Order: sequence, then structure tokens, then C-alpha cells
Amino acid sequence: MNSAAFVVIAILTLAAAVAAATLQKLMHAALTFAVAFVGVAAFFFLLGAEFVGLVLVFVYIGAVAVLIVFTILLTRRDVGKDRGFNWSGVVVAVAVFGGLLWAIFKAPSLSIVAPQIPALSVRGIGEMLMTNYVWPLQCVGLLLTAALIGALVLVMEEKR
Repeated sequence: MNSAAFVVIAILTLAAAVAAATLQKLMHAALTFAVAFVGVAAFFFLLGAEFVGLVLVFVYIGAVAVLIVFTILLTRRDVGKDRGFNWSGVVVAVAVFGGLLWAIFKAPSLSIVAPQIPALSVRGIGEMLMTNYVWPLQCVGLLLTAALIGALVLVMEEKR
């Protein structure tokens, strides 16, 4: 069952990612980008990493994808202008794909047994975030708030 689910999720995620990169309408590309995030979250759920999958759903789908859609809606200026095909993006994508394939094939095989680590719970992660990592967490929140305020200042139109 897991291998069949993996194949179905992989096909849907790959189709959504290709659609996000090739669709001409920016809004459709952003929505298929969110579908690709859902596929990646499904992979984490399939692997048993529910916390990472839920964080991906909440942060990337719930915040980043919605922010991208709102940004497109707020900053749309040239609706009728045709963007054409982006050949430089194709070259960069092929180069990155080739580099990743090279790194995968050059990496040594993982035939060693992983060391036994204690099970991690959501409660344990929360306690670590609120004790040892509270300052970095607050700094990231402050940085994201400043970025949101900066984006709003850039998008706002002056009233005359």
C-alpha cells in the first residue's frame, strides 16, 4: 500500500510542480504551487513525520502560498502583457537538476545502520522551542513581521 501511495503522491506532486513552472497565468501557477506543497506534506505524512507535515501545511500552505496569492492580487499591474517563455529559467532548472543528480550518484550508499535515537514527541519539540530556542523563535517572528510591514508599505498606493 505504501509504494502505491508513494507513486500516486509522486505523480500528483510532480504534475503540480511542472504546472506551477509552466503555466502562463500567474494565479494558476501559484495555486498549483500550493498543490505541490500539499504533495510534499503528504510525503512527510507517509514517512511518519506528522509534525513536519503539519508544519509544512500550516506554514507553507497556510501562510506562504496564501501570501503569494495575495501578493499577486495586490500587485497585478500588467494583466494583458504576455510574459513569453523564460529560457533562462529552463537553463537554471536543468543545471540544478543535473547538479542534484550528480550529487546523488556520487554520494556513498547508506548501508550502515542508523543509531537508535529516542522518540520525539510534539510536546518535546514545543518544550525545546519555548526553553532553549525561544530567542531564535522570537527573532524569526520579528523578522517576518518586519517583512510583512515592508511588503504592505511597498504595495500601498499613495492617496492624492
